[in-house]
Amino acid sequence: MKKIGVLTSGGDAPGMNAAIRAVVRKAIFSDMEVYGIYNGYQGLMEGNIKKMELGSAGDIIQRGGTVLYSARSDEFKTEEGQQTAIKQLNKFGIEGLIVIGGDGSFQGAAKLTEKGYPCIGVPGTIDNDIPGTDFTIGFDTALNTIIDAVDKIRDTATSHERTYVIEVMGRNAGDLALWAGLADGAESILIPENTNDFDTVVDRLKKGQARGKKHSIIILAEGVGNGIDYGNKIEDATGMETRVTVLGHIQRGGRPSGFDRVLASRLGAKAVELLIEGQAGRMVGIQNNKLVDHDIIEALKQKHQIDLDMYRLSNELSI
Repeated sequence: MKKIGVLTSGGDAPGMNAAIRAVVRKAIFSDMEVYGIYNGYQGLMEGNIKKMELGSAGDIIQRGGTVLYSARSDEFKTEEGQQTAIKQLNKFGIEGLIVIGGDGSFQGAAKLTEKGYPCIGVPGTIDNDIPGTDFTIGFDTALNTIIDAVDKIRDTATSHERTYVIEVMGRNAGDLALWAGLADGAESILIPENTNDFDTVVDRLKKGQARGKKHSIIILAEGVGNGIDYGNKIEDATGMETRVTVLGHIQRGGRPSGFDRVLASRLGAKAVELLIEGQAGRMVGIQNNKLVDHDIIEALKQKHQIDLDMYRLSNELSI
């Protein structure tokens, strides 16, 4: 294999640029040509493809977002769209494709794989919801962004003796909420995988108030519900002054953490190695701090598992 392509797809995540850099540098080191595909699968169908050189990946490891840009494409989900994409890859002589993204991006890579086109998936999403890897690129940075925000909110919650509901991202996974809630000592954490019922949350707030607690922090994963609605329910049920903060897309931005830069570099390079070895239809990941790879189609059939021991611990420590 002498020519490979790389694209980023779906929601951006801090560390994607570090993964792009690793793919470009590893490919060139291995005497291969590498082509950047701009604007995800949509750009692939449109032929928005350019050869990348060493300098193309210079000074990007520390930058958030993705220099290849990203987009979602309904057209690519069709048979016609996928065939158009393969024609573009063949037109440029690209023999293998590395896809950096989340679940939807992996679904696209799986479709190309089923059609005989060699693809390798690199998990890049702040949601940390990809089976087959302990961590995805961007999760650690987003987690630290949330922790920093909650620390600041706790200062004002203490000053004004209020309850705060903080809605965090994560789609249908509760990893960001769970890890942030445990790290920030939240009184309640609500995640899709094991949601505290409303009466339990209210009871915990009232017990805290009875022992003289003046403020509380509740972390709500977006997959559970709307933070504003939940905050209104809390205030109605307890009479406590309640404020809601929806952190939103601030969680996706910013300079990637050291952990994410290293993880992205390792996974990007591993993906290139798999293509060199003639592997196809694989995803790379990290488990127990060891690089692994799995069949991408089989991995997508699995269900992401959250660490419920951490959830139980957070309840024990927030009494």
